[in-house]
Amino acid sequence: MINFNGNITDETNVISFNNRGFNYGDALFETIKCSHGKLLFFEDHYFRLMASMRIMRIEIPMEFTMEFLEEQILKTLEANNLSNASARVKLLVNRAAGGLYLPTNKEVDYVINAVALDADFYLIDSSRYEVDLFKDYYVAPSLLSTLKSNNKALHVVGSVYASENNLNNCLLLNTNKNVVEALNGNLFLVKGNTIKTPPLTDGCLKGVMRKQIMEIIDLIPEYTLEEVSISPFELQKADELFITNVITGIQSITKYRKKEFNTSVAENVLKKLNVKIRLSS
Repeated sequence: MINFNGNITDETNVISFNNRGFNYGDALFETIKCSHGKLLFFEDHYFRLMASMRIMRIEIPMEFTMEFLEEQILKTLEANNLSNASARVKLLVNRAAGGLYLPTNKEVDYVINAVALDADFYLIDSSRYEVDLFKDYYVAPSLLSTLKSNNKALHVVGSVYASENNLNNCLLLNTNKNVVEALNGNLFLVKGNTIKTPPLTDGCLKGVMRKQIMEIIDLIPEYTLEEVSISPFELQKADELFITNVITGIQSITKYRKKEFNTSVAENVLKKLNVKIRLSS
């Protein structure tokens, strides 16, 4: 069951052919992990969505308060018998149908769905996880590239490439040939006592989990966090690489080309992340 503009319904006959997200990519979404009715990092998701709507010049409805959207998500969880389980929630917002490239309707539609997840907290996956660079297309750095929008052609083609080459993921480059992010999350690089992550100005997603991990690393005295551009040449010299997103938490990269990596820093940070979640409950 899904929530379409506040109405719980099945998944059929909800999205019309004239939907602007379907036709023009005129839509934004948030993917939220929920654990037993608690929406993890929801304030960060909410403020990112509001900022993204402003950047896209989507008029924010008066009722779109944090309390209203939380209530609608909890309503969706209940309709799917997931109030006392862990779930992946997708909240999609699009401008209502009307117009071609130029919208003629200022109203907004929203759709919420929820599917079950196995784990309540984040777990380290130590199995093989091999990546390579995806160099067919590049991220053009701008405010638009930092948004969680449904303009994801590059990520779709990159995912097909990864599958065809027996890779678990790919790392994306921007037009300046710096490493920006993975197909499904932000990238962190560990070298000695320094942990690097690309800055938003390089075009990476303004990730909610990226923010949590940066705050945790800032509190670990033995490491220095740097938001700096990462050259492809640094990847094979790194001690460790890991990817972050709100569903997986942290995914360690075990192999890039001929280089294999440790996972100890990722494991340490993940433990602190789970503690942070427990303390916020």
